[in-house]
Amino acid sequence: MFNANFLFASLIWGSVGMGYFIYGKKQSSWAPMIGGVLMIAASYFIGSALLMSLVCISLMAAIYFLVKQGY
Repeated sequence: MFNANFLFASLIWGSVGMGYFIYGKKQSSWAPMIGGVLMIAASYFIGSALLMSLVCISLMAAIYFLVKQGY
């Protein structure tokens, strides 16, 4: 289960999720905060590096569109 691809993807997406969470907290915007928490959770609970990457990229797109809408 803990191969190099999984560990690297988990490190990357968990770090990006933490960045979104900190950004959302500083900007008082709930969309990046919730998205960051979901990205951190995805990097913890999803066991496949490919599936984890697809979920996190989808979350990034959703956060982008929600922030553009003003949420």
